[in-house]
Amino acid sequence: MTAFRELALALRAAGVRWTPRPGDRFTLVDPAFADDVYTIAEMVVELQDATDAQVLGFNGTTEWALDSVDFADAVWLPREDQLRDLLGPMFRRLERTADGYAVTVHLPGRAPEDIPAGSAEDAYALAVLARLAAADAAAG
Repeated sequence: MTAFRELALALRAAGVRWTPRPGDRFTLVDPAFADDVYTIAEMVVELQDATDAQVLGFNGTTEWALDSVDFADAVWLPREDQLRDLLGPMFRRLERTADGYAVTVHLPGRAPEDIPAGSAEDAYALAVLARLAAADAAAG
């Protein structure tokens, strides 16, 4: 999960915003929790609006004494379908390769290109980062 965590941090830094929903996975910014993955569920972890900020509240957690964390301290770990949605119409296909997977994207003004990675999730995340970089280049 650590490699994908780094991609998730890069997505966050690139401006990908998260609106938490049940089923979403996240970890914490603090490296001490890098291997801990949480899932938002109605009965376990839920988004709560505090007076001055949003927090992720842990309800009924018995294995760890964590009541809540600031939303800003959470790092979204998007699923493949969520990453594919972020690619939108630029997504062409996902293929298995000898070394893992490749996502083919058609970025504006460029020929379709394959973005390889060891896992499908990583390939999608790298493709989203490529889409964001292309958009920044076009804007700037």
